[in-house]
Amino acid sequence: MTTVGLIGSGNIGGTVARLAVAAGHDVVLSNSRGPETLKDLVDDLGPRARAATATEAAAAGDLVVVTIPLRAYRGVPVEPLAGKIVIDTNNYYPERDGSFPELDDESTTTSELLQRHLPESTVVKGFNNVYFKHLLALARPGGAADRSALPIAGDDAGAKATVTAFLDSLGYDAVDVGPLAEGWRFQRDTTAYAALYSADPTDWERAAPTGTDKLRAALAAARRYADN
Repeated sequence: MTTVGLIGSGNIGGTVARLAVAAGHDVVLSNSRGPETLKDLVDDLGPRARAATATEAAAAGDLVVVTIPLRAYRGVPVEPLAGKIVIDTNNYYPERDGSFPELDDESTTTSELLQRHLPESTVVKGFNNVYFKHLLALARPGGAADRSALPIAGDDAGAKATVTAFLDSLGYDAVDVGPLAEGWRFQRDTTAYAALYSADPTDWERAAPTGTDKLRAALAAARRYADN
């Protein structure tokens, strides 16, 4: 099985780690506060999980998930990720991240920024359009009638195939949206963003899963911010 490195172990990172362990993968978790702060999560996840620094998690992972606030992306270690596939879960929230002019004018996307920071890695955008509780609750075996789909974007077909297989192991189908430049189609506040999974917060377990047809329709309906 794959060893998954996690740079960031918050809501999405911790959920991906939980699904990965359940699927038989090993996980190496990290955060900005140090491995010792992850003891409770690692203990909960069991023997397939361990805590490390971000550099160690990057080096250990066959596949690495970067799931940190966008404002911190320049701190992602570069050298240990060379030659590796990196899944980017970033979303841009100016009130949290500060202003990025190139994102404000939509001349690039969050995952393209990370790709430029990691020139020797292959970045695939994913896991950014789903609420973490739904990500955990909606996982289903392959072939299940109510299986959900998650979008991915990337510039390398082989890397996207690897990520598709990883998503399948976690309980999700994948919809390939195209190159990283098309990742805007499922960024925040688009038709394919979390609204597909949203429900009353007291009733989130009943969130309707979204299959590939529903997701493809939402992606096709996406509009640039400037066009809204």
